[in-house]
Amino acid sequence: MIKSMLIAGLGGFIGTCGRYMVGKVSSHWLENTWAHPFPLGTFLVNIIGCFIIGILFGMAEKYHFINHNMSLLLITGFCGGFTTFSSMSDDMYILVQGRHTFMLVLYLGLTLSLGFLLVWAGRTVIK
Repeated sequence: MIKSMLIAGLGGFIGTCGRYMVGKVSSHWLENTWAHPFPLGTFLVNIIGCFIIGILFGMAEKYHFINHNMSLLLITGFCGGFTTFSSMSDDMYILVQGRHTFMLVLYLGLTLSLGFLLVWAGRTVIK
């Protein structure tokens, strides 16, 4: 059990570092190019994570080479650390508080629809 936790934790650390970097780069880009409250960093990590997890599950189903430890590292750890539902929920709360209804609907709609589409695309790429 300790070994499994360490493997998942390593993947989570790498995923969290990736999420942090995407957030920093996207917020820097937004500050310099776009003055809207759209939470681009969280949006990007969540949709990118959907594509990655689609690819990983597709590979696991087709090639059967993702063992338990690889799943812990990449799916549970990396994807779990890279994507963030709690930040997405907080972003939605901030948009509601700021009365940015259009951005809220756009963010939620794009996140859910593109998330689903990219999981499907990731699995399809492997098939």
